Amino acid sequence: MLTSAWLDGLSLGDPIAADPLEGGYASRTFRVRTALGGSVVVKTQDNLPENLYALEADGLDALRAPGGFAVPEVLRVTPSYIVLSDLGTSEPSPTYREDAGRALALQHQQTADKFGYHVDNYLGTLPQRNPWTGDGHTFFAEHRLLRYLEEPNCHNQLPADDRRRLERIAGNLVNLVPVQPPSLLHGDLWHGNLLPAPNGGPAMIDPAVHYGWPEADLATLLIYGRLSDTFFDAYEEVHPPSPGWRARLPLLHLRELLCITAHWPDRAETVQEIHTILEQFD
Repeated sequence: MLTSAWLDGLSLGDPIAADPLEGGYASRTFRVRTALGGSVVVKTQDNLPENLYALEADGLDALRAPGGFAVPEVLRVTPSYIVLSDLGTSEPSPTYREDAGRALALQHQQTADKFGYHVDNYLGTLPQRNPWTGDGHTFFAEHRLLRYLEEPNCHNQLPADDRRRLERIAGNLVNLVPVQPPSLLHGDLWHGNLLPAPNGGPAMIDPAVHYGWPEADLATLLIYGRLSDTFFDAYEEVHPPSPGWRARLPLLHLRELLCITAHWPDRAETVQEIHTILEQFD
């Protein structure tokens, strides 16, 4: 798949090849090589919400901060595709893991007065609701847990007992999760959305940005693994979480598991993971 319109007017040269890239759910992603010897990344898909790529661009811009992660430059946004600078395939620097942990800690030190974001955006292809909310427990309960119960795939796959458990846990979050500031979150921070920048330092892609609990970003990273303790040790040096944070991470990871269940109609393994966590914290 190669479309000249992707690069028209960008002074990058004509596209000569589009190599598929792995990762991501919503889009087909390509590294597009140009006649001038450069490359860009193009994400495209049919039948997506028309503002999805514009909101991705907004999230990338929100994550740009001195001393933080590198993020790709947004070169073009349309309803059907987004063109990004190519971070390439560099090797991580010798201090990549420590630098990534510190960068995330610095990002989480950027806070707002309330939880939420200035606009609703997307997690996958489903709306991520971000109304400004003064209380973090209310925000997480209503807009990160219970909102998925109305999605048809969750309604059809989650047993009634587990839906009731989820409602009880949502109502008891104040006793399960300590007060945390509304910090700037990537919002979908599994290891596949972290990668080395061209200089070998840490970079991030594919955000679902909002202001929320810092431990929610850590939950996705730790549950999905592939990051050493070096990363988390560096994070803790700069931005120490409250005691017991690792034990809480499965609870905060419910949001990701519910979102996965909401996207697909046959997720028996994920539903079982949800059941196990609900039994643990109910």
